[in-house]
Amino acid sequence: MTITLTEAQKDRASGVLLGQAVGDALGVPYEFGPRILMGTAGMIGGGLGPYEPGEWSDDTQMASCIALVTADGGNLNTDAGLDAVAARFLEWREWGASDIGNLTRDVLDGVTPGPDLALRMTEVSRSFALGDRAGNGALMRTGVVGLVSLYDREYGAEAAANAASLTHAHVLCVESSVLWSEAVRVAVLMAKLDVRGGLDLLPEESAHRWEAWIDEAESSNPNSFSPNGWTVSAFQAAWSSIHATRHLDGTAHLEAALQTAVAIGDDTDTIAAIAGALLGARYGASAIPARWADAVHGWPGLSGNDLCQLALDTALAGRGITGS
Repeated sequence: MTITLTEAQKDRASGVLLGQAVGDALGVPYEFGPRILMGTAGMIGGGLGPYEPGEWSDDTQMASCIALVTADGGNLNTDAGLDAVAARFLEWREWGASDIGNLTRDVLDGVTPGPDLALRMTEVSRSFALGDRAGNGALMRTGVVGLVSLYDREYGAEAAANAASLTHAHVLCVESSVLWSEAVRVAVLMAKLDVRGGLDLLPEESAHRWEAWIDEAESSNPNSFSPNGWTVSAFQAAWSSIHATRHLDGTAHLEAALQTAVAIGDDTDTIAAIAGALLGARYGASAIPARWADAVHGWPGLSGNDLCQLALDTALAGRGITGS
């Protein structure tokens, strides 16, 4: 049986990385700075880099590392595929990391290139997980992982867990990545926003815990989720931004949700990047304003159009797609 994607699904797949990059670059100037008024964020550059206007940060840089592997058919559920991603992470740390999270830095500093790289990296990551370090550095890059298996959700959940564990093996980091990746998959295939759809992919006790956290995100003001460096509060901040602006649709929803995410403050680029990946998956690359889509760029020398192609290639190379 030949499974093909509709043009609308291809557009939504193409929007995942572009939506992430737009959120990332929109939040860059305000990271860990004073909160701004809602609706006033712009791609003015600066931030911790400092960055050029429209330049994305480590969130999309690390997502690009994954996408460059998956777009070429790399399998995140194999040692070879994970080794390729791990090697790109080390390359990025050496040549492209304009900003890097503390846990990511500690894990990458703990390994050297060579055989069994992903295995060794994950072992270092697990050692830090024992210290209860559960930052948002895996969740921020997991959007594209939702594209690797559009028609096999269990396989996709395994891929999300594997990709997260390379640097963030704490159970909460893994679970948040599984839930967000699954939400991206559902948004691309079915054009709906649903972060509860992956709860059955988690152990029952974990599912109850995450359902309560999602309920809290939907019943609270988005601004209450700051600070948001913890993977749970980052998840809540991103989803609260999307949920609070759900009365809108299409481009209007995407813009309002990203502005809300940045206005929360603290880790602004990451929260907006997480939200942007899911919004891009729901509304597609065509819904992203040209003034933002045309401006985004970043390591390793990619444009917004390049990200669209990487995301689409990942979807078409993924498990379950045998025709295009």
